[in-house]
Amino acid sequence: MTTKVLLVEDEALFRNLLHYTFHGQFDIEVIGATETGEDAITLAREIKPDAVLMDVELAGQMDGIDAAIAIKMDRPETGLVVLSSYGGWSHLERLPLFQSKGWAYLLKRSVPDAESVANAIKDSCAGKLVLDPALIIEFGLARSGIGGLTARQREVLDLMAEGRNNLAIAEQLSLSPKSVETYVNAIYQKLGLVEASNVNSRVKAVLYYLQYTGATRQHERTVANFSASSQAHTTNHIAPHAQIPR
Repeated sequence: MTTKVLLVEDEALFRNLLHYTFHGQFDIEVIGATETGEDAITLAREIKPDAVLMDVELAGQMDGIDAAIAIKMDRPETGLVVLSSYGGWSHLERLPLFQSKGWAYLLKRSVPDAESVANAIKDSCAGKLVLDPALIIEFGLARSGIGGLTARQREVLDLMAEGRNNLAIAEQLSLSPKSVETYVNAIYQKLGLVEASNVNSRVKAVLYYLQYTGATRQHERTVANFSASSQAHTTNHIAPHAQIPR
């Protein structure tokens, strides 16, 4: 099945290269392209792409993060793949990764090939969350804290890594939402994470878990897993090959 994509990139040469690379390749059809976030929002409403490939730095007044969020709010089913030239969490933490499904965040400097981007596009359409593994490497997430979790805490964290929210975890484990909240807070405490930090605790807890479990696998891991590979980390909202519960 062909995936219809809108390209949003302010550099004409790179935009044209992306268009040339993806059009008719990897079962992807480029149905539109623009250089501003404002136009991207309008085009997304008009041409209804399956996914949007969005640069962070754009021409105009709106950056790619704000434009991506606006498109996702307007059309939640649209996959959003954000391409960034910069590492760090300043852009990533602005994205509502656990409030909506179908996100990918890739670093231009570490994406190995066009197929990796194509996979991220398709995964975002399937409701998955895809994160560039360089983010984990860059921030040196430690492994030691996971080993101190109880069996139940590990079970909760595993479900978090599948992209499930607290209510979905409660239903899966036959627990009350309050009990799940208690487990989640205990996980944060044991991992040394606090909500006041500049990185969302839930995201970072899952990244700890991925590194601890040695999830360095191919990008095509299914929705029930948050996988890491030399191409990208994929999760089932923070996960899906299935869809993320809200």
